[in-house]
Amino acid sequence: MGATIARRGLGLVYGAGSTGLMGALADGALHGGCQVIGVIPTYFNTPQLAHTGLSRLEVVDTIHTRKARMAELADGFIALPGGFGTLEELFEMLTWAQIGLHRKPIGLLNVRGYFDHLLAMIARAQHEGFIYREHMSLLANSDSPEQLLELLESYLPPQGLEKWVNRD
Repeated sequence: MGATIARRGLGLVYGAGSTGLMGALADGALHGGCQVIGVIPTYFNTPQLAHTGLSRLEVVDTIHTRKARMAELADGFIALPGGFGTLEELFEMLTWAQIGLHRKPIGLLNVRGYFDHLLAMIARAQHEGFIYREHMSLLANSDSPEQLLELLESYLPPQGLEKWVNRD
């Protein structure tokens, strides 16, 4: 994903980690010549966790400030396979889009069907009436980094998002 972002001439904003998928994402983007901005809270800014080779590192006070700053800097959001933090950040961005706090594209890199069960749960929530049909198009997904970026670059916010807020 990082290499694909770099090949397309895009930048990367992420949580500044050096380990796991996030570290590999940053390394792939950096090796491709991409500008990589990391935003990390002070308590994670340790030699064991923080990436030291980024184009820019911003250190903030809290995880909440980190998420808000990354949302401010980013033109879109991609979730790679991950755990609670990934899911929490994904759903926060979806919720912000749902209530109109941003109009940026959101995508899942669905490697080896990692998010299949999550997508089925979201479809079930829509079927049961907890998510409006219009909100289903807030989330793109693909198992291909290239295709996912194409989907995000062609994203148009759905009509009728205000339905949830206005109850029309």
